[in-house]
Amino acid sequence: AGAEGRSGAARVTDFDTAVAGYPATPIADESLGAAMLYSSGTTGRPKGILRPLPETHPSQPLPLFNFLSGLWQCEEGMRYLSPAPLYHSAPLAHVSLIIRHGGTVVVMEHFDPEHYLALLSQHKITHSQLVPTMFSRMLKLPPDVRAQADVSSLKLAVHAAAPCPAQVKEAMIDWWGPIIHEYYGATEGMGFSACNTPEWLAHRGSVGKVLMGEIHILDEQMQPVPPGQGGEIWFKTANPFVYFNDAERTALTRSADGTMTTVGDMGYLDDDGFLYLTDRSTFMIISGGVNIYPQECENLLITHPKVADAAVFGVPNEDLGEEVKAVVQTVAGVAHTPELAAELIGFCREHLAHLKCPRTVDFSDQLPRLPTGKLYKRVLRDAYWAGHKSRIV
Repeated sequence: AGAEGRSGAARVTDFDTAVAGYPATPIADESLGAAMLYSSGTTGRPKGILRPLPETHPSQPLPLFNFLSGLWQCEEGMRYLSPAPLYHSAPLAHVSLIIRHGGTVVVMEHFDPEHYLALLSQHKITHSQLVPTMFSRMLKLPPDVRAQADVSSLKLAVHAAAPCPAQVKEAMIDWWGPIIHEYYGATEGMGFSACNTPEWLAHRGSVGKVLMGEIHILDEQMQPVPPGQGGEIWFKTANPFVYFNDAERTALTRSADGTMTTVGDMGYLDDDGFLYLTDRSTFMIISGGVNIYPQECENLLITHPKVADAAVFGVPNEDLGEEVKAVVQTVAGVAHTPELAAELIGFCREHLAHLKCPRTVDFSDQLPRLPTGKLYKRVLRDAYWAGHKSRIV
């Protein structure tokens, strides 16, 4: 500090010199800025999400934080454990929210199920946010490890990022009690739904009622579908955005009249207006002319006692166009054998229509999940499509 020079092509300037030309008096119309966060990149390159700058003064509360603080029961003195990195929108927003309420934040360098439980006990954590894979990995810890975990201080646990298998969530509610909340919302911030434990138990598998934005479930002709029928999830957006320097990709998220936005998630509403997710349209498998959403098979596979993680996607098939493939990460100590592959295929066929089940199973020592817990499925799928000019066989 205190000197100016060059390091390669970078210019280094000390702070006092940098601010010397600016006035010391407050800016008359000072307002909060806005972070340009990036999407997680699970379906392609991460996209910068640019929003209009708010006119909120720094001393005024943020409307979004007011909304979330009531939903998540925030209070002074709360202690929050973040098992995900802060460069992603959800952990960053929640950590900022907790700090604004005078709470304490503990951030893990990376998620480890046993270490997570130890931190809950050590710091008397009251609030935390997780993803379904983290639930699954904690549930597969040895019974004595789980029995020793003290989760009595935990008042509220929030999860999102991917659909949670119903069996996994039920097991977590049995273990932690009725403190588990779920929400759905993309980094793009088009809409938001949430449900608490009683609501979820009454609408098993739901991600809640929409609390922000106006939801529409539409078919391929952009026509609304009735309750119980799946389609693409569109919102009359509550928070306008564009993808930074990418007008073409921005246009792909908009309806023809520009009033609605989607990120390609698929789902349906029940008769009570609760939303259910099925998958992303990007990951849909078309096999013999039949549309298959692999999330259902993934949710089933991770309930198998020998499976730590699973990815299901379409691979080339000369006759059908695509066939269903599963790539499985086994729990520690389980061998990758043809017998296990056959066992997993049989397990799927006991619970799902055969056309939804994998024809083949491959094994991986570690599936490519982002530090946020989202599965980077495109990396796996692209390897099987290498050499094909298109997804049409």
